[in-house]
Amino acid sequence: MEDKLKELQAEALSRIENSNDMKELNEIRIAYLGKKGPITEVLKGMGKLSAEERPKMGALVNVIRDEITSHIDAKQKSLEEALVLEKIASETIDITLPGRPVSVGNHHPLTRVVEEIEDLFIGMGYTVEEGPEVENDYYNFEALNLPKDHPARDMQDSFYITEETLLRTQTSPMQARTLEKHKGKGPVKIICPGKVYRRDNDDATHSHQFMQIEGLVVDENIRMSDLIGTLEAFAKKMFGEDREIRLRPSFFPFTEPSVEVDISCFICKGAGCSVCKKTGWIEILGAGMVHPNVLEMSGFDSKKYSGFAFGMGPERIAMLKYGIDDIRHFYTNDVRFVKQFSVPEY
Repeated sequence: MEDKLKELQAEALSRIENSNDMKELNEIRIAYLGKKGPITEVLKGMGKLSAEERPKMGALVNVIRDEITSHIDAKQKSLEEALVLEKIASETIDITLPGRPVSVGNHHPLTRVVEEIEDLFIGMGYTVEEGPEVENDYYNFEALNLPKDHPARDMQDSFYITEETLLRTQTSPMQARTLEKHKGKGPVKIICPGKVYRRDNDDATHSHQFMQIEGLVVDENIRMSDLIGTLEAFAKKMFGEDREIRLRPSFFPFTEPSVEVDISCFICKGAGCSVCKKTGWIEILGAGMVHPNVLEMSGFDSKKYSGFAFGMGPERIAMLKYGIDDIRHFYTNDVRFVKQFSVPEY
């Protein structure tokens, strides 16, 4: 029986050594250590042995079983390590290859124009004031010298929520709110950017929603010449140092006198082209001296204080600056449009 056990041991160790995969190794484990294996069969015959031989054979069986088990465990570890190394070799990444480019976003052209305008006026000592898009009729119209029966309201056919609440048609309400907050004491020097809403038929140059930036300066001895100098600085910053401006008489209820402001065409240099409609000039904004009624309604003494105000549409400026031919491009979320304004990487 001892010879048979040693023969089984040698046979098992040989098979373990020559095994090539986990499945084969598991079959060897079952074959030699399972309930129906040869070692178990040998143990069943131990009843025929004498009382003196039985403990000796039992000890030998345990030694052989432990040795087979340890060899199986060692072989299993070796096979597992080989599998890992094989997987690593098959999945090796070539770090010398160039990486995949990461898609990086960029500012929307409107955001870029608004921030450029803000930077300019902040550098001139202005502060930025923002307010609610759902506005009270008083601040949107009445505090700006447009009483409820004023015909100029028809130009801003508006989105009313109630009789006294509407989506603001201009950012001018922030001018009235800021003047009111100063309680009749200057100076006031602000710009007011934000979205505004007017009932309009959307086409290449009109939208029911658009951006607006308005500016307001109120202090003692503010003159029209201060307004002209400010607008000249703006035109040169946005469209080039060789730009000129001209003022044409106009009407706005909240300014008196009021003007439309044109810049010399930066495409044809004043010679006349399709952009300036052959005139050499492009209209960019409206402005004027703050109406005394607006100052008085906000608690300012119009005999002591004066001021100027201006309003511009960033969409129009962006369309002129970047050659955009349809205002709807700003709002249709077409990534191809926005990608045209990516800042190059260096």
